[in-house]
Amino acid sequence: MDGFELLAHPVRLRVIHAMRGGQELTTADLCLRIPDVSKATVYRHVDLLAAGGVLEVAGERRVRGAVERRYRLHRERAVIDADTAASLSREDHRRAFATSLAVLAAEYDAYLRRDEADPVDDQVGYRQHAVWLSHEELRETIEGMRGAIAPHLANEPADGRTQYLLSPILFPIAAPPAGTDPGAVDPPAPGG
Repeated sequence: MDGFELLAHPVRLRVIHAMRGGQELTTADLCLRIPDVSKATVYRHVDLLAAGGVLEVAGERRVRGAVERRYRLHRERAVIDADTAASLSREDHRRAFATSLAVLAAEYDAYLRRDEADPVDDQVGYRQHAVWLSHEELRETIEGMRGAIAPHLANEPADGRTQYLLSPILFPIAAPPAGTDPGAVDPPAPGG
């Protein structure tokens, strides 16, 4: 199974989300984190992720005659790289987006089912902003978002920390005006 096929599945993406932040979890731990998915399904997808190198075995121990494995995420393999993204068809991109939306809805529903869920206190956000950006402004915006998020990706569980799912979604909703090059960099401002 190629990297795109491996990652373009809602259950596997939810497993990846649960494993982020340096966590080491057993399949049983993952079943508790994803209670709306059957145990057999979680086990099957953990096996696929491990076989694909996205999860690696962090340790093993004997439990009642069986071997219990703790897994950790191999972060570099849990992404679709730029070359793979460039090779995808529009239908592949459509499927990846639909998968992302399904995961987002499932994770949010699982959050709301928890007794302690408090969207106001937890500062839950689902705002959307329509902004006009040149190609250069778009690049700067993406770099700014990456700069704000990247330092926290390696955070591990600790007292006072809650794991949040942050899902930036970015795509154009209008075509550029006729006669313009959408990839062109804005000319420098006068006197600049």
